[in-house]
Amino acid sequence: MSKKIVILNGSPRKNGNTSALVKAFTKGAESAGNTVTEFFLDRMDIHGCKGCFGGHSSRECPCVQKDDMAQIYPAVKECDVVVLASPLYYWNMSGQLRTAIDRLFALEEGDGNLLRGRGKACALLMAAEGHGFEDVLLYYDHLAEHLRWENLGSVLAGGNCDAGDITGKPDLEQAEELGKSIS
Repeated sequence: MSKKIVILNGSPRKNGNTSALVKAFTKGAESAGNTVTEFFLDRMDIHGCKGCFGGHSSRECPCVQKDDMAQIYPAVKECDVVVLASPLYYWNMSGQLRTAIDRLFALEEGDGNLLRGRGKACALLMAAEGHGFEDVLLYYDHLAEHLRWENLGSVLAGGNCDAGDITGKPDLEQAEELGKSIS
């Protein structure tokens, strides 16, 4: 059965190593008959969470802030799989991705939790110059556990600094295979 997949791409580089992982994953996922929607967060106007607890999950736009998250909320509500994609910055996800994740909290507020459980799954795609993914994996695992999302796995591509460094590496095959495995 076809799945709806949303990719939140937190890379600032449209043609960087993280985006190469996203392209490979998308190729695999679409070849398996899935529908993929990618949000390139760096080009979107997304403000930080205000911690106001004013969200209402049942509203079309559940957050009190009116920005480009209004495009992401309905896609995340309706999808089966959320893929988090980011370069590794200071042992964590990029600010672009963390900001969007924080804002997803509005889907948990008010009129019913539209994120937690609900049969959703998640995956993680990351590229980095180094190989220190332990801290970000701890966060990702806790997030998946909190949301009760099935963790489909991750591709953690270390040793990639400059755009294009990932070209020809097995990490791209792994990302494509992860995409293909979703059915």
